[in-house]
Amino acid sequence: MFGKKEKETMRKETPIEKSEIKAFLGPGSQFEGKLVFNEIVRLDGAFRGEVTSRDTLIVGESADIQADIEVGTLILSGKFRGNIKASGRVELRAPADVDGCIETPALSVEEGVTLNGTITMKRSGQSADVEPGKPA
Repeated sequence: MFGKKEKETMRKETPIEKSEIKAFLGPGSQFEGKLVFNEIVRLDGAFRGEVTSRDTLIVGESADIQADIEVGTLILSGKFRGNIKASGRVELRAPADVDGCIETPALSVEEGVTLNGTITMKRSGQSADVEPGKPA
């Protein structure tokens, strides 16, 4: 029904131009530490540590990440071990391999993703200690 180009366009819910990416850790590179940023960052290498941002983190297919991540949006296609907290959304794209906890108000998972862990979804602004159906 759709050609290959149309399918690719439909698949990418969050189109991001390369010119919008402000930092890039390429394949074969390694970094350990704390990463804090305000604009879009892409990781395709190995990263160990912590990531904090209100913006978007893109993790490419060749990436191997072991971290605690707290971002606005996470688009993940690589290997990930750790905890994810996203205030906006998390997109898991094939062939992502995820092992850890995800907390986000919106989650999309493509066919072909491996996901082992826990998922907690709360509405924006809802605190972690309020149970649905109970007054705050």
